[in-house]
This record gives sequence, C-alpha cells and structure tokens, in this order.
Amino acid sequence: MFKSRRTGGHTQDSGNLRTQASPAAASGGTARDRILDTAIRMFRETGFDETTMREIASEAGVALGLAYYYFPSKEALVMAYYERVQSVHAVVARERLQLGRTFQERLGMLLQTKLDILADDRKLLGALFRYTGSPDHPLSFLGRATAPLRADCMDLFAEALAPERVPEDLRDLAPLLLWGLHMGVLLYFLYDPSPNFKHTRKLVDGSAKLAAGFLGMAKLPLLRPARRNLLGLLQGAGLMPQK
Repeated sequence: MFKSRRTGGHTQDSGNLRTQASPAAASGGTARDRILDTAIRMFRETGFDETTMREIASEAGVALGLAYYYFPSKEALVMAYYERVQSVHAVVARERLQLGRTFQERLGMLLQTKLDILADDRKLLGALFRYTGSPDHPLSFLGRATAPLRADCMDLFAEALAPERVPEDLRDLAPLLLWGLHMGVLLYFLYDPSPNFKHTRKLVDGSAKLAAGFLGMAKLPLLRPARRNLLGLLQGAGLMPQK
C-alpha cells in the first residue's frame, strides 16, 4: 500500500521528485538540458515575464543563438517544462501504482505525487494559468498544443482505474473526469496559503475518498442511462472521441 510519509505537512520524498525534475543539473547534461534547467530555475526565481532569453543563455553559459536553436521562444521552454513534469510524473506514478491496493489509494498517490513534483513551481504556474482562456495559445492547458500532455495524464488515471471492475462506458468517462478533478486541485494549490500547502494535501485525501465512493455508485446498472447521456454530451462537445 502506498503511503506518503509526511513531515511537517509535506512528503519526505518531495525533494527527490523535484531533483528528478531537473536531471541535468547535477551532471551538467547536454547544452539543451542545461538551457532548460537554467530557464526553469530563473522562471522560478525571477518570474516568467521578467526573464529574457538573453539572460537564460548568459546564465547557462551558451551563445544566444544556441539557446534559440534549441528553444525558439520562452514558450518553447515552458512546453519542454510541461513535458518534463509529465514524464517525471509518469515514471514515478507507474512505479507506485502497483502499491495501491484500492482505487482511493492509487488516485490519492497520483495527485499527491503531482503536488510533490510541482512544489517549487506555484509562482511559475500562476503566471502560466492566464493562458488557459486563450485556446490558440501554445501554453494553454486546454489548447490544441497541450492535448498530447492531457492524454498522457489521463492515461495515468486510466491505469489507476484498470484493476477495478467497472462498465466500459464508465472506464471511458472516468479518466477525463479525474483529469478535471486534478486540474481543480492544481488551481486550489496555487492559492493555498497554508504552510507546505497542507490544505491542498487534505483536499486531495478527501477528493480521492469521494471519487472512490462516486465510482462505486456510478457503476450501478440503474445509472447506465445517465452514463450514456454524459458520454454523448462530452463526445458532442469534442471533449472525448467518438467510438
């Protein structure tokens, strides 16, 4: 059974996850990795808007032209950051999914682990959330450019659900609904004033318990028409593929 070891309101391994999110920092890595690591650090410390490509290149010890060769813009750097976060989350989560005996434990682990990875990034994420309302912006969490990352994230929720015996239509629906829950948690995380965001941790624990309870009710045969209607609604809105 997966259990986060809490000390002072945060998991003991959260620092390790943040280190994994910058794998090139310790080894020097490639020039591309060094530029990306430097950009993420500067975005965290100085701010996304305040940091320039020239400053990133100078701090990374590379020519400005080389920085632009690997990353044509600051937006390209942020997209690489998104991809890194998702990659780290997938690796760590898949190592731990098998340790969760219940859906509640597996879902809670996915959400808590995401918080561990993003623990240092509230300032950066806050600056990026403004693009959510601009569907054509490459950094929009709901835009076309980030669709593959959303799909990868939903795959993790599908894997958390995999051991459960649920109807096929609910198995199709649940990953999208859980992704929406996860985004709501992250939004609250940005505004959480509590030390070590302990309120967000509690929200995750409660949400995982509620989601497990709703899953148990939603798979009842009498709710099959409601599930089908919801599935059709989401497919009609283009939020889910037609089958």
